Amino acid sequence: MIFRAKANKALDRAEDPRETLDYSYQKQLELLQKVRRGVADVATSRKRLELQLNQLQQQSGKLEDQGRKALALGREDLAREALSRRAALQQQVTDLETQHATLQGEEEKLTLAAQRLQAKVDAFRTKKETIKATYTAAQAQTRIGEAFSGISEEMGDVGMAIQRAEDKTAQLQARAGAIDELLASGALDDQSGMAKDDIQAELDRLSGGTDVELELQRMKAELAGGQPQQAIEGGTGQAQTQQQPQDTPRFDKQ
Repeated sequence: MIFRAKANKALDRAEDPRETLDYSYQKQLELLQKVRRGVADVATSRKRLELQLNQLQQQSGKLEDQGRKALALGREDLAREALSRRAALQQQVTDLETQHATLQGEEEKLTLAAQRLQAKVDAFRTKKETIKATYTAAQAQTRIGEAFSGISEEMGDVGMAIQRAEDKTAQLQARAGAIDELLASGALDDQSGMAKDDIQAELDRLSGGTDVELELQRMKAELAGGQPQQAIEGGTGQAQTQQQPQDTPRFDKQ
């Protein structure tokens, strides 16, 4: 019972109603073809009996003419023999006519059955196509609904992939932010030696600006024909005075 139940459930999942309808329609067409072949066979037998009847009737008529001629010639014995043979042929004709009537009745029945079966097959074909179209539309609508709702297997895999990508991205962003904070606070050392604290960065900036000012003052002194050293010394004091912050202690020149 358990095996049958599981097999039935597996068969129900694997079954496609459209394939089942097509298979049933194919079987009905095969049955209709058999009925048509039966009608053709009966019609052939009926036609063969008709040919035999025609031959017997021709022979019967010929024997009757021969009997008349023999009787006219005074050969009563020959006339009697011809009429006897004609009587035997008439019995065969009667039997064949009975068989012909029977075959004709069977042919009419089979023809009517074939017509009815043809009508049923045509109606089934129309209904089959209607059911297949409705099933296909319902299947497509279901898949579209599952895709929009995200409950389909394919869309579920896509949604899980997107969720994993977003989780990994957020994790990497959080890790990068944490490392930046630790480096800025000094909790972690920069092994490359490229990182600088705020004080060192400010000192480097002031030093760079002073070098530029000194070079500018020296060039102006050369152009003006003055003493470069005095211009440089004067520029150094002026640059240090202009760019040194108010809260930074001032240093005397050596």
